[in-house]
Amino acid sequence: MNFAPDLHRASARNLSRRWFLRECGVGLGGIALAQLMQRDAHAAAAKNPFAPKLPPQAAKAKRVIFLFHAGAPSHLDLFDHKPELTQRDGQLPPAELLKNYRAAFINPNSALLGTKFKFQRYGKSGVELSELLPHTGKIVDDLCLIRSMQTDAVNHAPAQIMMNTGSPQFGRPSLGSWSLYGLGSEAENLPGYVVLSSAKGTSGGASNWGCGFLPTMYAGIPFRASGDPILYLSNPRGIDDTTQRASLDAITRLNQRSLIESGDPEVAARIQGYEMAAQLQQSAPDLMDIGKESKETLELYGVEPGKSGYARNCLLARRLVERGVRFVQLFHEAWDQHGNLSKDLQKNCRDTDRASAALVQDLKQRGLLEDTLVIWGGEFGRTPMVQGGNDGRDHHNRGFTMWLAGGGVKAGHVHGATDDLGFNVARDPVHVHDLHATILHQLGFDHTKLTYRFQGRDFRLTDVHGEVVKGILA
Repeated sequence: MNFAPDLHRASARNLSRRWFLRECGVGLGGIALAQLMQRDAHAAAAKNPFAPKLPPQAAKAKRVIFLFHAGAPSHLDLFDHKPELTQRDGQLPPAELLKNYRAAFINPNSALLGTKFKFQRYGKSGVELSELLPHTGKIVDDLCLIRSMQTDAVNHAPAQIMMNTGSPQFGRPSLGSWSLYGLGSEAENLPGYVVLSSAKGTSGGASNWGCGFLPTMYAGIPFRASGDPILYLSNPRGIDDTTQRASLDAITRLNQRSLIESGDPEVAARIQGYEMAAQLQQSAPDLMDIGKESKETLELYGVEPGKSGYARNCLLARRLVERGVRFVQLFHEAWDQHGNLSKDLQKNCRDTDRASAALVQDLKQRGLLEDTLVIWGGEFGRTPMVQGGNDGRDHHNRGFTMWLAGGGVKAGHVHGATDDLGFNVARDPVHVHDLHATILHQLGFDHTKLTYRFQGRDFRLTDVHGEVVKGILA
């Protein structure tokens, strides 16, 4: 019987084992050390996964407030004055303008609609704004208007998700989640990413502030307008603070043991969630008690006692960033004017103009605007063509306006322009990916390097796109 093949296989097994231990420099001690270091890292993550982190490069902004006006405000009636559109009101658009154009609902070959509102110049910068925005006019010298925004999606849900996650598809982390993942939070007893809503719910839903494939601890935490800021924040009847603390400590010990054994980031998220809930029982009521604000501050924002809404949320946004929250996002979906444009725009601006301006003023006088980036905008703009008889506009993704303030952007500045009808971008286009790249840049990140490995590849907020818009940086 020939034993040579078996001896060869045994020799190969021995050589492989010796080669692995000797040539790779990994012995049993090294393996044990690696396991101990991994355990310590998991224990540290469980202790405080939101510990503040220094950005890899110089940052102009430490925190972000995103005033998201869902439903798509009409740039043509608010920010982007087009006298020629008004002169051609009722005429059909030029045929060459509509080549390869796809509208959401209307026949693109519909009559042009000029704005019914007057525009005037505000501030030392002389920026033109609609008469519907008198309070924004008072802060125009602090604003950077981007009149050349573009996006890929033409309907609300995908466009909202794209503006907030960089993709029109579900499942990607939001801008706020990326910010928290990269920088941690300076808030000791509040979530690092807080969401406040007014008006109607958003078309894109929770995906607008979700964490996607990032660990769930990085998701935005919605605060309610009345009652407990977060559901079930109060202890149930019969549970006092001592009993609750003992229960939490026992649960934490079990979760920490599981984290050391598994290294699962979701276990770390669970530990942080329990601890944050306990801290919120003390911090959230104090945060939401705006009665401690001065009468002058309440009047500045236009907050009515006992009434929730956009103005109160703007004031809460300032209170949140004062307490170290990294990212605050307000959602106000009320801008989808396919008809009844004139009346609804007037109401929407009455509801939001004063408080938006007050937030910028308040941050500035408290010394917070310099390193707080405030963003105002929706998911896209509205068509120059009419919809709904003679008083409505359809969705339009080819050119629209957003504004930024603070956080190292140019003040009293207008970037980009649309054509004479407000249809296409005529100069300095800014895609959603470019906006995201710029926001991350101001927070101290190279957007191509803030990544997370998922399903075998490194993902980032801007995917494979995006350029920093240097023209808006101070």
